[in-house]
Amino acid sequence: MAETTDYIPMLQVAIEKAFGCRAEHNRTVHIEENFQNAVVWIGDVEEFLLTGHATARHAYAWGHAMKPTGKEVRVVTILGLPPVDSPRNAVRASIIADAKNPRH
Repeated sequence: MAETTDYIPMLQVAIEKAFGCRAEHNRTVHIEENFQNAVVWIGDVEEFLLTGHATARHAYAWGHAMKPTGKEVRVVTILGLPPVDSPRNAVRASIIADAKNPRH
């Protein structure tokens, strides 16, 4: 997704609303996830440090342009709790969740 100056703050707000704590952007990690020699996901994952959450210290987020117009954004937020302990594992958890609950 093309990033704008509002992209990181948008993800920060989404994390804070979803998890009821403060979030501070820590870093951006580029991920390419492959399965059976095919790319199944490629993009940047934003890692946030959490303050005030009972158990998690990290959260991960990214946005996808929605089809057909590409103007709406689907924001994905993943709490950093086992087995999600890295940006890559956040992507994997999202892929598994989407496979179990496909969005139309």
